[in-house]
Amino acid sequence: HVQLVESGGGSVQAGGSLRLSCVASGYTSGSFCMAWFRQVPGKEREGVGATVIAGRGTYYADTVRGRFTISQDTLKNTGYLQMNSLEPEDTGSYYCATSPGGCGASWASVAKFEYWGQGTQVTVS
Repeated sequence: HVQLVESGGGSVQAGGSLRLSCVASGYTSGSFCMAWFRQVPGKEREGVGATVIAGRGTYYADTVRGRFTISQDTLKNTGYLQMNSLEPEDTGSYYCATSPGGCGASWASVAKFEYWGQGTQVTVS
């Protein structure tokens, strides 16, 4: 049974930084895709970026490329979303999500992912 636990949200001023973590338990072998999404009330969930845990490939939305960096600790099945130069438009609830195998061109599709974290709030003022 896969479980995702997120941490690291908070409130920062514009230009500040935050790092989110997502620990995935229940994966015992093989690579899997871990993605980050964000959502604000009244809008659809938006893909921010993704990486293949224990594999190759990292993807970013155009809106965050150059400001956000995704990394991983393979031994801990943990993904990180380092967010720098935060803007008020980055405010939202952030979710990590996983699915078996690679990420591929559908990494930003909500429907691709089986498992979701509980979400963590990021507020940029």
